[in-house]
Amino acid sequence: MFDSIFILLALLFIKHWYIDFVNQSSEEVAGKGTYGNAHGVMHSIKHGVGTFVIMWLFLADPLLSIIVGFIDFVLHYHIDWAKININRRWNYTVEQPQFWAWLGADQLAHSLTYIGLVWLIV
Repeated sequence: MFDSIFILLALLFIKHWYIDFVNQSSEEVAGKGTYGNAHGVMHSIKHGVGTFVIMWLFLADPLLSIIVGFIDFVLHYHIDWAKININRRWNYTVEQPQFWAWLGADQLAHSLTYIGLVWLIV
């Protein structure tokens, strides 16, 4: 059981890295700070779909996998939106430690989301 949990978490973290750092377009980055922007929404949809696929492979339960993927989509969207808007509100830039602190908080929140989702299904 513990092996499955660690494999599941590893797959979620790899999915996160790929969608956030390899497969994210500049339009998605620009759109994440405007609530409801189609590009920002699409970025989070990718996360929800990726989580759905991973969960479906592990659970073989399409409905539960859809629910978990949807939760990831909603949380991912709002975590990203908050990070962008906090940095905008205070005019933090990559040259300032506060920018990196909020980027780290964003990544921590996503990681805790995955831990929570795995806990939810276990």
